[in-house]
Amino acid sequence: MTAAAGRPAGPVRAVGAVTAGALAAVAGLHAVWSRSPWPLADRADFADAVVGVGVERVPTPAMCLGVAGALGAAAGLVGARAGVLPAAGPRVLRTAGAAGVAGVLLARGSIGPVLYGRGRIVRTERFVRLDRRYYAPLCLVLGAGAAVVAAGGR
Repeated sequence: MTAAAGRPAGPVRAVGAVTAGALAAVAGLHAVWSRSPWPLADRADFADAVVGVGVERVPTPAMCLGVAGALGAAAGLVGARAGVLPAAGPRVLRTAGAAGVAGVLLARGSIGPVLYGRGRIVRTERFVRLDRRYYAPLCLVLGAGAAVVAAGGR
């Protein structure tokens, strides 16, 4: 942390900006999914690739917006802790919030492939492949970014 400005050092700010930006983008995508399966062709394709279930079990628009809101809040917590967004509330809550974001994302990135890949939670083959290749690694990277910010932010 830089003493003069009271802000996190450059690397923590940079990691925080990238992590918060990525979380905000993923939040936006979930908001879009409340109305459309974009960028996939239709709801059946979306159900197979993104959720790993049949089309009858696709999340409701309210569920998609709930996830979008949670991801938006995560972006705000990480961004505020990194000093790239305005800080609101006590520092201890920003620290705990960023640490919580890190914990949830690291858990999802670590545990998801085990649960889906070993059949404990049944998902489509396409989803399992995409989870191993993209979804879980993205969670791990974002979780690591949030952890860096939680440990070194303001």
